[in-house]
This record gives sequence, C-alpha cells and structure tokens, in this order.
Amino acid sequence: MRKPSLLIALIYAVFPLSAVGQSISAEAAYGDIALSAGFTPDPWAKHLTAGGSISPDHGSCSYGYVANAPDIELTWDGGGSTLYIYVMSKGGADATLLVNTPDGSWACDDDGFGDTDPIIQIAKAPSGVYDIWVGTYSSSTFGATLFVSELDPRSALGSFFEDAEVIRR
Repeated sequence: MRKPSLLIALIYAVFPLSAVGQSISAEAAYGDIALSAGFTPDPWAKHLTAGGSISPDHGSCSYGYVANAPDIELTWDGGGSTLYIYVMSKGGADATLLVNTPDGSWACDDDGFGDTDPIIQIAKAPSGVYDIWVGTYSSSTFGATLFVSELDPRSALGSFFEDAEVIRR
C-alpha cells in the first residue's frame, strides 16, 4: 500500500477542499429581525421565495433545496419561551425549513405543519441568532410565507376551524 506523498499532504493543507453548504455568516437575503418575548404582532410574517440550488447536508437535515445564504437572520431575546418557526407555501407547493440555532445545531422539517408545510418548535428557545432557510422539496422555487410565533399555530388553527363550524351552523 502506497502512502500519500508529503507534497500531496501539503497541497491539501494549503488548499483544503471545501464543501458547498449553507453559510451562516452570509448576509440574510430577506434581512435581519430582532424579536423579544411578548412581541407583537404575533405571528411575525415575511413573504419570500422558497428554495435554492443547494441540497443541505446536516445529518438528518439532508433533504430539499435551499440557498447558500439564510433567508432571515433572527436575533431572539425570548427569556426561555417556546418559539415556533413555520412556513405556509403558496399553491400547495412542498416547502422545507432549515434552522441553525444559537448553539450551532441544526433543526429541520418538511411536512410537520400539514401536507406540504414545515414547522419547527423550539422549547425554551435560548436567546441568540437563528439563521433560517425556507427551502423546497423539489428543485423548483415558489412563493411562501415564513412565520415566527410564540403561539402554537397548530392549536390556533384547530380552534379557528372549530369556531368556524359553530358559526356555520
């Protein structure tokens, strides 16, 4: 078995191979926001274009397509409250969600908020910077709305539909 030469090792040390992925240091495409516990209006919302050309590679968060730069950089001062980050896509398109949390870990979801919409719930969300990517399951892009809330939208939707049924009767 041949050992790699010192010259090859030096080349890799000087010119390391870099993986294409998400850049948490890149400027957010749709800007920076700062929210604190009890913010209003709740939910905060931003219309944007979901998707990109990069398939993420972060352990179990290795599906869909996102951009290199985050869509939103959220600076959160939440005092330990639960944070809900979710997406509603337009026209039934399949959105994904990828979040880099203040401790450097990755969270993701595909269909947790419904047939094609993702949600990430962060209990006792630590204060700090959350880089958020709104992706697509296929390589196409489409319009979507990103929401940030302290209220669980899944329970709010349930009560909305229950109230609507009572009113309809």
